[in-house]
Amino acid sequence: MQAPVVFMNTAAQRQTGREAQIQNITAAKAVADIIRTCLGPKAMLKMLLDPMGGIVLTNDGHAILREIDVAHPAAKSMIELSRTQDEEVGDGTTSVIILAGEILAQTFPYIEKNIHPVVIIQALKQALKDALTIIHSVSKPVDLENEDAMIKLISASIGTKYVAKWSEKMCRLALKATKTVLVEEGDHKEIDTKRYAKVEKIPGGEIEESEVLDGIMLNKDVVHPKMKRLIEKPRIILLDCPLEYKKGESQTNVEITKEEDWNRLLQIEEEQVKMMCDQILELKPDLVITEKGVSDLAQHYLLKGGCSALRRVKKSDNNRISRATGATIVNRVEDLKESDVGTKCGRFEVKLIGDEYFAFLVECEKPQACTILLRGSSKDILNEIERNLQDALAVTKNVFFEPSLSPGGGATEMAVSVGLAERAKKIEGVQQWPYQAVANAFEVIPRTLIQNCGGNPIRVLSQLRAKHANGETTWGVDGESGKIVDMEEYGIWEPEVIKQQSAKTSIESASMLLRVDDIVSGVRNRE
Repeated sequence: MQAPVVFMNTAAQRQTGREAQIQNITAAKAVADIIRTCLGPKAMLKMLLDPMGGIVLTNDGHAILREIDVAHPAAKSMIELSRTQDEEVGDGTTSVIILAGEILAQTFPYIEKNIHPVVIIQALKQALKDALTIIHSVSKPVDLENEDAMIKLISASIGTKYVAKWSEKMCRLALKATKTVLVEEGDHKEIDTKRYAKVEKIPGGEIEESEVLDGIMLNKDVVHPKMKRLIEKPRIILLDCPLEYKKGESQTNVEITKEEDWNRLLQIEEEQVKMMCDQILELKPDLVITEKGVSDLAQHYLLKGGCSALRRVKKSDNNRISRATGATIVNRVEDLKESDVGTKCGRFEVKLIGDEYFAFLVECEKPQACTILLRGSSKDILNEIERNLQDALAVTKNVFFEPSLSPGGGATEMAVSVGLAERAKKIEGVQQWPYQAVANAFEVIPRTLIQNCGGNPIRVLSQLRAKHANGETTWGVDGESGKIVDMEEYGIWEPEVIKQQSAKTSIESASMLLRVDDIVSGVRNRE
């Protein structure tokens, strides 16, 4: 679905002032309307056709917006919002868009009444400041050691997704992976799930068979069929250089007149490879892993030395193996020393899964890098599970950095809405209206949740508003039945960071679009 295109070229057709703002708001609302049905546990799916003719089925707001092709600049900037939200905190991508679209829709009448955009923006900025204070006041701290509480929390982020029925399994995977890659040095915490928690998808098997390995898995087999495929407590060497004969630089021409010289040349090649292998074998490794190639001759010498080898391993995988096994990646065989050998791995094993070989380096002590192994019936299902797992990982990561939770199910947004409506009464002058507009806009999240599961929005919202007016800030909407519930009992909590970030992103982008009063194209019309 394409947002309406408003691109004018000649001076006469240029969009100025009010018209441009109206066009921008319409485009932003169009994007928000596409995504609106994707909020909550009863979300509808979108079927996306990609340029290659493939089909993606998903209800992940961010995945949908990535695929949409829009021409209008305002719609493009809305789509950037979900990307910002995804990169910053990893969840809440749908709500950010809905919220921004609603704030623009609510401030629209004031633009029509000729209130200057700058006045509206000042009110929005003030509302944002107050909204963040309210979000903080309804949040509560969480204990990172309490596993059940953590799992409940992560399940809130993926309860609305495809994997909801394996919710507990996925939450445990995300929690275990995050704990594995967590590195604490004093007060400094580092959690790099992108680099050190790799998701490997193997079609076939049950989703329940997915697990977080205490080590690394590679889609590789040993280079020589006679090499050992099972080694307990292996000594591991990681290389970033080829175990092959090194040719001369830039086309070396050699002219040979005698046959003995030719034999001698081949002999030198052999000697060089043998020397490299001897230097490796001096350290008595059981397993050599290199990012480059291993020649037949080197395979022969390593096999004689009782050592298995894997070749052409990706650099990123090599870095993970290095963290998990304690080995150092060495660039030249000559520089190898005892301290470079990795000994933290408990078992090396090559298994045949389906019709492919996979190498496992598992049972590592304190691995600090891991592979999340996902199983499922088809590629499409695995891709969707991976998308959802990434959200769960991001949520877990946020909680580890800032262990504070806000009530889910639209409760936080409702609290902000009621709180801002109270404060709006004390504001004097024209600014009161746009400030009130933000208060109304925040109601869109609980309202959409009720609509998406077929509830009655007017009645349920009135009940919810009454609860919040009495100061019961943990009441929200049960996305399954569309009734109001207390989130304390219902158990849906979300990281405070996500709520704060979505308020910031949506209000700031709305301000930005209101500030535009001219759309001028830099593209020439083709005659």
